[in-house]
Amino acid sequence: MKVASLLRMYESGVRDFAGVDLAGADLHNLALIGVNLAGANLIGANLSRAFLTGSNLEAAKLNWANLSFIKMSESVLTTADLTKANLTGAFLLKSRFNSAKMSAANLSAANLRRADLSYANLCGANLQQVNLREATLVGANFNWANVRGGRLSGANLQQASLNDANFRGAFLRDSNLQEICSNSVNFQEARLAGASLRGADLMGANLCNVHLQTVDLTGANLMDVSFEGAVLDGAILEDTILQPMRIVRDAMLA
Repeated sequence: MKVASLLRMYESGVRDFAGVDLAGADLHNLALIGVNLAGANLIGANLSRAFLTGSNLEAAKLNWANLSFIKMSESVLTTADLTKANLTGAFLLKSRFNSAKMSAANLSAANLRRADLSYANLCGANLQQVNLREATLVGANFNWANVRGGRLSGANLQQASLNDANFRGAFLRDSNLQEICSNSVNFQEARLAGASLRGADLMGANLCNVHLQTVDLTGANLMDVSFEGAVLDGAILEDTILQPMRIVRDAMLA
């Protein structure tokens, strides 16, 4: 479908464009609020700075699409394919990305506060300075992702995979990281005060200079973890697998 035809139909009141083929289309700056693009082909399309608030893009193909600075809050993108898509600075508040494919996508400085990314694949994605506060990230794949400086306070990352991910300087205060798999993850200088890491696998993780006040590490695997300069005031370390002498030597315990 040509963009001009879509716009004429939209202006006449049509909102259902499910399955439409708009591969490579230029839709930047357009307002398509509440539109249904479920299953649409938007591979390589330009939606930069478009307004799609409250829209449905379930199972849409958005590979390599440009969604930078798009306004798409409260939208549905469940099972959508956003592989290598550009979502820099996108406004996606309360949107749903359940089981979406987002590997190698660029989400730097995107606002995903209270969004649902349960079981989304963010492997190798760029999430620097992302806002994921109070987001649902249960079972999400963050392997090799760059989340440096990200804001994830109050987020639910239960059973998420963070292997070799970079969370340096990230804010994870009061977040739920229970049963995460995070071998060799970099949490250096991150803020984790009040977070729950019960049963987490943190083998080989970098926790240097991390704020871990009142963190619950019950049953966590802390073998080969670097704690140099970490603050563990009031942390719960019951039934952990760890090297206690190393923690006492390297960390600050109350």
